[in-house]
Amino acid sequence: MSTMILKAIGAGQGIPARRTAGLLIAVAGALILAAQAIDVAIDALARPAVGSALEGGLIAALATAAGAFPVLLARNISGRSIDTLLGFGAGVMLAATAFSLVLPAIDAAAVLGYGRFAASGIVVAGLALGALTLLATDRLLPHEHVESASGAGGASVARVWLFVAAIALHNVPEGLAIGVGFGQESLARATALASGIAIQDIPEGLVVAAAIVAAGYGRGLAFAVAAASGLAEPVAALAGAALVGVFGAMLPWALGFAGGAMLFVVAHEIIPESQRRGHRTAASLGLVAGFCLMMLLDTALG
Repeated sequence: MSTMILKAIGAGQGIPARRTAGLLIAVAGALILAAQAIDVAIDALARPAVGSALEGGLIAALATAAGAFPVLLARNISGRSIDTLLGFGAGVMLAATAFSLVLPAIDAAAVLGYGRFAASGIVVAGLALGALTLLATDRLLPHEHVESASGAGGASVARVWLFVAAIALHNVPEGLAIGVGFGQESLARATALASGIAIQDIPEGLVVAAAIVAAGYGRGLAFAVAAASGLAEPVAALAGAALVGVFGAMLPWALGFAGGAMLFVVAHEIIPESQRRGHRTAASLGLVAGFCLMMLLDTALG
């Protein structure tokens, strides 16, 4: 009976019965896989670590908005202050990479049964993969670097969205780091990591808003764009925690990947921008202060 139905369908549409049967089987398989994927996603989202990661990402996004808020009130923000804050943020991210991502990644690989050399090799591979992924994304996706905004002449909607794309891109590894951080067993260490990234996001929000104002845009629009750029963090945090929760063996790889991505952002964007205006001493001192503060948070809470 079913064969007759398939032949009738195939004859009516000019499609052979075997091709029709194969199509129906493929559709049924895709539906089954989609249902299983939805079940896995629901289970992942129900994990406490995922909820904590989402909260951490939202706090980081709010910190970005808080950092951008002074642009609505202050007439002028000195370049030295911006560079010091950028250096401070770079130091926070460097310490977070070392103490909250790289070292825990090596420990996580050791727990999975790898020797010290193999564990370190996995983390090195994850670091390289994260950095190369950010490099490829930076090359392939069209976006505008913050320092090139000073030559803007008018309020271009397209250019504003180039800013949004650039900063959102740089916030993805931070959100990912928060997510995989909460995928670890140490809640205190994950909290320290999320706190450090949130601290770093305050000067980042400020410098982005200030750069957009310097480019000729309105203060309200600059604040809105800078605040919106932080929304990538809770999304990335949610994805990172969900993936690690489902695939526990991915933890050392995920931590290494997030660390490599953050290192690339610091080296490629934040440090060069902090020293571009000539305030190298202030930026360097800010970096040391940020590194020390994040190290203290991580070692004291972890």
